[in-house]
Amino acid sequence: MKMLRFIDRVLSMVEGWFIILFLLLMVALTFFQVIMRSLYTHAHIQWANSLLGHIDWAEPFVRLLVLWITFIGASLLTGDNKHIKIDLMSSLLPRKWLPLRELVLSLACILISALMLKASIDYIRMEMDFGGYLFLKLPTWVGQLILPAGFLVILFRFFLKGIEQVVEIFGRTKT
Repeated sequence: MKMLRFIDRVLSMVEGWFIILFLLLMVALTFFQVIMRSLYTHAHIQWANSLLGHIDWAEPFVRLLVLWITFIGASLLTGDNKHIKIDLMSSLLPRKWLPLRELVLSLACILISALMLKASIDYIRMEMDFGGYLFLKLPTWVGQLILPAGFLVILFRFFLKGIEQVVEIFGRTKT
């Protein structure tokens, strides 16, 4: 269990750095595009338009980074147990049943994440067979690898939560 917690902490740290890096890239590229468009549109500077033509890949790249940040953020929130929840049962169940409810919810989330992982792997396989290119001759499936990677990490986090609930439930019955 300690090893899984260590992996989770390292993963969270790496995800945090990726979010910072991706946000910086998004802001820098978008800001640069806005400046170049403004220089061309308002000041009629031709080289700004020419430069925009050379970085036509920036806009789809920023859109791709939004997808990556979304999945990395979802993973971080899942790890912190701050993901979206429907919390009706916690007010209806006695307090002693809450760990069991959390275990059942973790198992359901593990199942759903596993199904989404399988679907995203199948999607990537189809993209590899039939897909085109994103930008700069980068195959579409490379940019979409965040789908199975994201669902895998979310699955890991729900698995970890499930193990914690099992330890809490069976650890409490022994004392």
